Amino acid sequence: MDLVVPTASFIAFIGDCTTAGTPLSPLEEAVCTATGPTGLGIIAVYSFLIAFILPLPSEVVLVPAETLRLGLSTNGNIVAIILVSGLGKAFGSLVAFHIGQEAKEYGPLVRWIKRSRFNLVEWSERKTVQLARKYGYVGLALALCVPFFPDTISIYAFTVLERDYYRFGAATFFGSAGRLVVTLGLASGTLALL
Repeated sequence: MDLVVPTASFIAFIGDCTTAGTPLSPLEEAVCTATGPTGLGIIAVYSFLIAFILPLPSEVVLVPAETLRLGLSTNGNIVAIILVSGLGKAFGSLVAFHIGQEAKEYGPLVRWIKRSRFNLVEWSERKTVQLARKYGYVGLALALCVPFFPDTISIYAFTVLERDYYRFGAATFFGSAGRLVVTLGLASGTLALL
């Protein structure tokens, strides 16, 4: 199966590659135009940051697949991006996990998050907790496979329930990698219909 999705079509599929007019625009632009090993480093740092602090889309890391210039085929670049992004997100989620463990000690922070004005936070937290209780770490990985949904919320919601850093990191790696594979499948399928 050919996973190659033309970059222009993929960008159109996921939407504009930048959060235009915001302070985060340069960060997303750096990811979208990443090249070479430095580009993989940018993707890793971006993935690390979106795991615990930045509510940005992780799917944009796939945009430079054709132009990454690693000496690999486009499919090779995609695999490299998925691995590097998954590792970055796993390490970032471990930071979130540590923060979540600390937050358990501080009830006011948890109450503040729950009182947040965004119902999406409450819904995501509730769904993630349900998945986690029913399916454990596999549930977390499945929750993180949902494309175009901010996973920072899911990661923090899950941190309150668990204590195993290694399993948590593995679940976030596989969930993050799975999300990019699902995104590629959706993009390929959708674009094939057009």
